[in-house]
Amino acid sequence: MEYFIEYGLFLAKLVTLVVAFVFIVGILVSAGSKGRKGAGRGQITITHLNEELDEMRDAMKKAIYDKASYKLELKEEKKRQKQERERRQQAKRGAQGSSDHEDGKRKRVYVIDFNGDMEASEVVSLREEITAILALATPDDEVVLRLESPGGMVHAYGLASSQLDRIKAQKVPLTICVDKVAASGGYMMACLADRLVAAPFAILGSIGVLVQLPNFNRLLRKHDVDYETISAGEFKTTLTTFGEITQKGRDKVKEDVEEMHGLFKAWVKDHRPAVDIDSIATGETWVGVHALEKSMIDELMTSDECIVKACENADVYAVHFEIRRTLSDKLGAAIQKGLDMAVLAWIKRTRDTTYYS
Repeated sequence: MEYFIEYGLFLAKLVTLVVAFVFIVGILVSAGSKGRKGAGRGQITITHLNEELDEMRDAMKKAIYDKASYKLELKEEKKRQKQERERRQQAKRGAQGSSDHEDGKRKRVYVIDFNGDMEASEVVSLREEITAILALATPDDEVVLRLESPGGMVHAYGLASSQLDRIKAQKVPLTICVDKVAASGGYMMACLADRLVAAPFAILGSIGVLVQLPNFNRLLRKHDVDYETISAGEFKTTLTTFGEITQKGRDKVKEDVEEMHGLFKAWVKDHRPAVDIDSIATGETWVGVHALEKSMIDELMTSDECIVKACENADVYAVHFEIRRTLSDKLGAAIQKGLDMAVLAWIKRTRDTTYYS
């Protein structure tokens, strides 16, 4: 019995030491990151996608070709790579302002990603990526945005759309690719494209505005709980979670929703004049093949096809700005991811035990 008690005390001490060590390391890492230049913002990463594609192609050739054919192919590839390096060096030496393309420099394509949530939180990275790109991009170049978003808050997606408008203001062609979904606020961003492409079964549309919230006023009254709101301004409060909803307040919110819907429709019509806005601004969504029929997109194509084609005649760079996060942020994200995985595993287990053949 004494052995188990001593063993338990040893484990408690060990856990205490580990927790203390992690805490101290966290403080040191946080303090060190504050002292580094730009630590509060993040860092930008540039990936040359042409080189990644060449590496994949080379791996396939090595696995499939016979030894003699691969040797010959490798010799030709090395020759081509040497010519490509010389061309890039020459382009770098001659890259001076607006004369870049006149000196024979190949077109540059900059690829960025936006995976939207309810708050369009990736706009923080998006604005940095666009700022970096516009420091070098010319009207002869192109920006490709891989967009995925089911929509969310109007003001948040309005800001994200305004960031894309910066690209158009500098007259740099903007291509937007939708592989899965660009609905509501996502489509608000998508319709800014000079060329909008989508996968055949991607979901687009949902040009509508929604306000919804639960109201517990009757429940509070049932239990004799008073809830008071003191406000100045006739419509400072309209629909609230605990206050009594009046017809006047409901009508005001309805009026605001209709006004926002009108602005949304005007935005889409202004940027995609070919659409019949009254027929698509019903809040419905369409898959890519039907969206093409309604002129909501320009072409059926996946982002992979778009980028591989671009690599044939241009230097293609993936640009990503990563926000530097604190240790507590990373720990919170890890815990959240663990919880999400646990919930998904539980749902899958329930489904697998409920449905069987």
